[in-house]
This record gives sequence, C-alpha cells and structure tokens, in this order.
Amino acid sequence: MSITSGDIVDLGRGLYAWLPPKRGWGLANCGLLVSQRGALWIDTPYDTILAGQFLVESQKRLPDGAGIDRVIVTHANGDHFWGAGVLPDAEIIATREAREHLHYDPTPQQQHALVAGSDPSTPLGAYLGRHFGVFDWSDTETVRPTTYFTGELELTLGEYAVQVSSLPPAHTTGDLIVYLPTQRTVFSGDVIFSSTPQQPGDHPVHWAGPLSNVIDACERVLATGAEVIVPGHGPVLDPAGVREHMAYLAYVRERAHALHAAGVPSVEAARRVIAEGRYPELGLSERLVVTIGSEYRHLDGSGLPGVLEVMADVAAVAHATEAASAGGTA
Repeated sequence: MSITSGDIVDLGRGLYAWLPPKRGWGLANCGLLVSQRGALWIDTPYDTILAGQFLVESQKRLPDGAGIDRVIVTHANGDHFWGAGVLPDAEIIATREAREHLHYDPTPQQQHALVAGSDPSTPLGAYLGRHFGVFDWSDTETVRPTTYFTGELELTLGEYAVQVSSLPPAHTTGDLIVYLPTQRTVFSGDVIFSSTPQQPGDHPVHWAGPLSNVIDACERVLATGAEVIVPGHGPVLDPAGVREHMAYLAYVRERAHALHAAGVPSVEAARRVIAEGRYPELGLSERLVVTIGSEYRHLDGSGLPGVLEVMADVAAVAHATEAASAGGTA
C-alpha cells in the first residue's frame, strides 16, 4: 500500500501548503515559500518517497535557476523532519532544545527495522504495521539540523520576512512556530492538530507537555494576528478554529487532572476519556494514552518512558477499543 501525493494549496504571495490527502499517523502538513531569490520549506514529509513528491511539486513553482536552500523544522519528530534528506545541501534550522528530542525518537533505520520486524499477531506489531507500514525508510539516512537557535530568529527570503519563534516544551521539547507577516500566516507545527466538520482530523498526540504549555503555544499563534493557520496535521484553520482546538485541549487537561486526583492510573484514565466519546469525529483516540500520560508525568514528577513502551500501551488501548466497537472482548 502506498500514499498518494498531497495537495498543494496556494495561500498567496509565494506561499503554499502541502496537505496530505488523508489523516493518520505521520501525514504532516508542510510549507513552501518562494521568491525570486529562492525558496524554503517549512517541515518535510516522513519518508523520501513523499518528500520526493513534495520536491517535484515545489520545483514546479520555483523561478528559473532557483533552489530550495533552507528547511525550517517545527520540531524533531520524523514525520516533519526525515524527508529533509532529499535536499542534501539545504540549511536545516531547528531550536537548540530540539536536540533533546532527537535523542528520544528512533532513527529512520531503527524505525524501519522495528516496523518490518514486529510480529503482526501481537497488538503492537499489528498497530505498527497498519499505521507505519505504509512508509519506507529503508534508504533514509539520519538527518541533523545544521543551524540551531534559541528564542527568536528573523529571516528574509527575497521580499518576504520569516519570523521563527521557539516555544517552551509543548508537543515536544524543541517546538517552534513560523510566522509570515506578509502572508498573515502561521505554520504552527504540532502544537495544533486541526479538524473541521468538512475534514475531520485525529486526536492530537503530545509527547512533552504539560497541556497548559500547549494551550499557551496556541495563544502565541493567535497573538501574531495571523488570519491563516497551517497546523501540523489536518485542514487549514482560521483563528476561530484555533480557539475551538484550545477548548479541546482544556477538556483533556481537566479530565486528566480530575482522574489523576482520583488515583486512576494514566492508561485507565485514557480509556475513560475515550469512553466518554466527547469528540467522536476525531480518529486515533488511542493517542490520548500519550497525551494523558505526558500530563500525568508533570503531575507526578516522573521520568519519560521509552517510545516502544508508550506505543505498546497505545496499541493495547486501540485493540481493546476496536474490539469493544465490534461487540467483542479485548
């Protein structure tokens, strides 16, 4: 099974958004800014196949002789970063704090081996194969940022200003947002996962938190005055859509705190929030295991578990939820 190329949306004044054709793990939005003096990307697709498709679409929109010289990485998750290898000479810009998350995630080669070698008869193996087996990292080399910054970074691309702002830990340690004042547009990375009635999205997944920081990051996006917000995943939003997303985050935070105070373990808390069915239009409800687990760690002061341990819990909850929906038993 393969994934077809995403849609390129013209946002005006040399700015484009590449939007994957469906929702799901790893299908991230990306940006392209073009001027007469060159171009840059904001994030990259997950594997070299999708990144190559985005590159072809990008090159169709470049002036003669221009190249893509920079990649701004909103955070270090592979689905926003690993495709940068198709631009081997580009400057890759990330926050200094993103280096911490680089050591947390597996490399492309490790992830390829994990997905290819997992037992599909187990909940984890079946889950990894279903959601990540569509990507191909067999020839994906590990990429590293070439430029790190702290705080604010002001760039120009021809006549366009590009304002890059680092954030406290939210979706990951090392998030940033990109504001393009001429276009009145923000690329938020994964501090925002969007959904609309016309294009339902997925439940967010937050690895760092706390959720109060994620909500504050959304406030930072709104404070730019942007009229268009391109989230890390899901359809393009206006400011009202961001506020609706903040209401979702506040709900999850309130439920996590209440269940923690009641002594409910984090995975069971995620199961209970899923069972409440507050946002039935959102897919991948099992990702609440990650987000609520992150919130619990801040309440407990506990350490960060390994990715595989977290994903095993995610897969187990997904298996149980699917079995319950089918009228069976987990």
